[in-house]
Amino acid sequence: MASVNGGNGSLSWGIVPLNWNSTNLATMSYGYRSNYLKSANDQLRYQIQWFYAGNNEGTEPVNSGDLVNVIFKVETSVDSVNWKTIGTVKKSRDIANRRYETGLVAGGHRFTIDVSQLVSDELSYSLCPINKGTWQSSFYGGMNGGLTMQDNVIGSNTASGYPISNYNVSENGTFRRVRVSATFEVLDGNGQIVTATNTKSSPPYVTVINSVNQFERDSVYYDKYNVDFSTGYNFLTRCPNWSGGSTNEDFKKPVRIDEQAEWLQFYIRRNYSFEIRGVNLDDVVGADAIKIVTYDSSGIENTFYLRDFEDNLLTQESNGFILPANYQNQMFIQNISPSYIINSGNVWLPDNNRDNNPSNYPYWNPYTSKTITIDTVYYTAELVKVGMWGNKTVRVVSNTYKYTIDREDEKNAYGFVRFHWLNSMGGIDSYTAKRDVVEGLTISRDVVERKSGDRTWYQDDQGYANNAPFNVPDSLYVSDTMRGGDIYKGGREVSNVNADRVQSVYTEPLNKSVAKWLEEMLLSPNVWIEMDTEATQMGNARNPYLGNARNPYLRPSDKEYIPVIITNSDAETVNQAEGLVKFNIEYTLAHKVITQRN
Repeated sequence: MASVNGGNGSLSWGIVPLNWNSTNLATMSYGYRSNYLKSANDQLRYQIQWFYAGNNEGTEPVNSGDLVNVIFKVETSVDSVNWKTIGTVKKSRDIANRRYETGLVAGGHRFTIDVSQLVSDELSYSLCPINKGTWQSSFYGGMNGGLTMQDNVIGSNTASGYPISNYNVSENGTFRRVRVSATFEVLDGNGQIVTATNTKSSPPYVTVINSVNQFERDSVYYDKYNVDFSTGYNFLTRCPNWSGGSTNEDFKKPVRIDEQAEWLQFYIRRNYSFEIRGVNLDDVVGADAIKIVTYDSSGIENTFYLRDFEDNLLTQESNGFILPANYQNQMFIQNISPSYIINSGNVWLPDNNRDNNPSNYPYWNPYTSKTITIDTVYYTAELVKVGMWGNKTVRVVSNTYKYTIDREDEKNAYGFVRFHWLNSMGGIDSYTAKRDVVEGLTISRDVVERKSGDRTWYQDDQGYANNAPFNVPDSLYVSDTMRGGDIYKGGREVSNVNADRVQSVYTEPLNKSVAKWLEEMLLSPNVWIEMDTEATQMGNARNPYLGNARNPYLRPSDKEYIPVIITNSDAETVNQAEGLVKFNIEYTLAHKVITQRN
């Protein structure tokens, strides 16, 4: 506890998002007390407790130095260095608590706020460009949600400017580090409210993600999604294609061989790992990757690693070696789609000679064998950490996620429809629907009535047939408008056409656990489909200033995310009589059909 400088009594943090076995919250919290990872859509309460001279919650502050108000300062950051104040909240004491059997009032005063709504406004989503291994920076994410940034800076006083603007970027939309500190207002000797001189520093920082928990189903503790030094962590998805405790260990998520965007998103708190070299040995990690194992009909086919996300790890120098830092506290994403694996060239094996060459970080060698082949039936993906020293153990720290290769040809005229959406864990999920694609328009019109032309007079361009002075040569007309002949307009006219392009598609038959996962798409505020059009190809167009080379960084695919709005008003996820169910996904493009105004 700490005293109030310029005031009476002592102060302590009460209810806070992160607590320990030894704190006064130990007996009122479930076993996962080290809950560093939180949902921005659950309560995030911070409480100051003030005790002085036997005061209780029903006692008014009347003495000089009594605490009147607590001012909470709420800050967020993505890098734990550059903090942004998103709000200050002045709070008077809470309503008094009374014992259930005696009616006695609790001792001291308590000041409690919930910062979840403030913090949730900072979060949206972040998309990694299709066919890219990972986003450029974990701190800035990929294609972020929220308001469109102002884009009016060219970075130079010349007409050409610079091709890259440092101003029109926003921070990663998927996570925020949060800290809350407190200052105090007390009574002075004249009964006036004045500011005390001290500040109560923040309790341990937490990270919030844009996730949601359902009351009837989900735990609010994210210890299994907060990658640390142990094992058995989950990626930020509730797709039931994982083993290691899953209720549906036989389900393998279908992915097509030509798909370029299948994502694994995850949050790393600490990178070092217990016993990665063996019992009681150094636990330093030298490399991180997604381990891919492919299987053919006879068993294991190939084993290799994807490490694009590792380039975004924080690093440190130790005895001349470059190492990934222990504390990361940031979000990562990795593309594991079949097309990316086959065509990217970013496939690796661990370099076991790393301790002989301190300068060769990152510690990987190119993998030169085949990856996914015509014989591959399915593959698995796991997050691994590779020890820096000794036997350089490859330790699997996540559960195992399974993907089956879907080799069905696109036989219909419209092709298949691939959806991506912000899932309930704040990550990005995807699914390809392939049955009964329907496309159309819904149209409405705004109609006004305008003056009609005068039909009484029709201008005669010949005059009298044999009287030349009345003849009017065709070349003398300055317009094709005729007096009395302008019946092409007037009356009721359409002033504006409103049109939406509406589409629908059916899923494959789904079992219960898969249907429960896929219903998240219907509940998500952000859904996209992949489209390949002239507009999307422009982002991937050849650049004559780069020797006609395609841009591998910004938009490395002809396909692009196009936002849609799911219009289903209901969806059947379980049908005991019928067994497997199918979703009819109805949607409309979020960008309206553009029409002319009259």
